Amino acid sequence: MWVEEPVGRRRLPDPVRTAAVRAVLIASVTLIQAMVAFFCVLAEVWLAFPMVLSGVACTVVATWAVLDVWVTRQVWMQRYGVVSEPSSTARRLRRERRRARRLARAAAREAARIRRRRVGRRLSRA
Repeated sequence: MWVEEPVGRRRLPDPVRTAAVRAVLIASVTLIQAMVAFFCVLAEVWLAFPMVLSGVACTVVATWAVLDVWVTRQVWMQRYGVVSEPSSTARRLRRERRRARRLARAAAREAARIRRRRVGRRLSRA
């Protein structure tokens, strides 16, 4: 029977995944080219020297591609990675502060109303 299991890690974002696939393809081509260069050196073929030079260039490109994955991941995390959701604790504290402000405003209104009433009575008696 088919049983769904929850995934341990979330899927990579699209730009990061694209960079990672590109890096894997470039690294695999570099490894194949290194093997060909090695065999050309063993066979003492004229193609050995150009293959070794291009192998060095491909190694630089592969390193650049891996760094591109890292940079793309960092940029994506900086732009979209942080989801700002207030925690339940922050929400509760905000509610308490709001309630305290409402009570303070209501008390201030009541005090002002009482003062006005007292001032009105004094004027009418005088």
